[in-house]
Amino acid sequence: MKLKAIYELAVKKGIENDPRGKKEVDKDLKKAKKAYDEMKAEEKKEFDREKLTNPYTDTRILYGNPDMEVKSVVAGIDIEAGEVLLAERLREKGQPVDLIISHHPEGKALAGLHEVMKMQAEILEDFGVPINVAEGIMASRISEVRRGLLPLNHNRAVDAARILDIPLMSIHTPADNMVTSFLQNLMDKKKPEMVGDILKLLKELPEFAEAVKINAGPTVVVGDKERKAGKVFVDMTGGTGGSEDAFSKLATAGVGTIVCMHIGEKHRKEAEKNHINVIIAGHMASDSLGMNLILDELAKEGIQITTCSGLIRFSRLTS
Repeated sequence: MKLKAIYELAVKKGIENDPRGKKEVDKDLKKAKKAYDEMKAEEKKEFDREKLTNPYTDTRILYGNPDMEVKSVVAGIDIEAGEVLLAERLREKGQPVDLIISHHPEGKALAGLHEVMKMQAEILEDFGVPINVAEGIMASRISEVRRGLLPLNHNRAVDAARILDIPLMSIHTPADNMVTSFLQNLMDKKKPEMVGDILKLLKELPEFAEAVKINAGPTVVVGDKERKAGKVFVDMTGGTGGSEDAFSKLATAGVGTIVCMHIGEKHRKEAEKNHINVIIAGHMASDSLGMNLILDELAKEGIQITTCSGLIRFSRLTS
């Protein structure tokens, strides 16, 4: 399978599982095309043309020839210079490593992380928050995240991959879309009555069951197991955590419980103030589920997969 085919597959799966729906994604791509067409020649030189076909700026081929054949990958949640050296060490020991796949973005994919946060406004709209309100509360948060990314040393892992000549790519929002879709469909189907019922459903999934063994499993951080769950909102995509102002709007819209990967203290307090139950499903377990759904697609093509850096590998393929 060629590197560019893996990249295109990840984008395709991200779009198929985007909580906004394909129609809204297509609108975003058309906006990007219109903006590009209206640019002056000098502006077009700086434009990332991947945006014309890929709505997820945190998912990119970071180093490597797109036409190269890939037969084996090392995949992890976070890929830094240490993991790149690990891949090189595996090569030295005779294990083929054609590609490193990072879930969390690096390089230009990290620098573009804030751009995918715009999708959160449309997700909030789907859960009953008026779009003008959703866009308003997200604007300052997106700006905050963008400023926070500016001083980072984005390219450390990419430079290590380049020096050692090991192709590297990031698959972030497409994997997050897949875990969000998977868990939201599960909640909508099973309709858990109590917060404790949600915990039980999560722990029946192998990634979360394994995380429990290392004290990193699902945890209630607002509310308790004996409370009624109400309307369940799985909030696991859109770059990074959204605005704390969203909780009052979600409460008004009827959301009773949020299932997420992680939550900051300011956000937790806002959820508590608005009487919304919050379950931290587990960051590595949640990311692992999303990545596993994509890695299974690669396994179907016969690609050998080695995991590291917190990725809990379970396959859902049947022999």
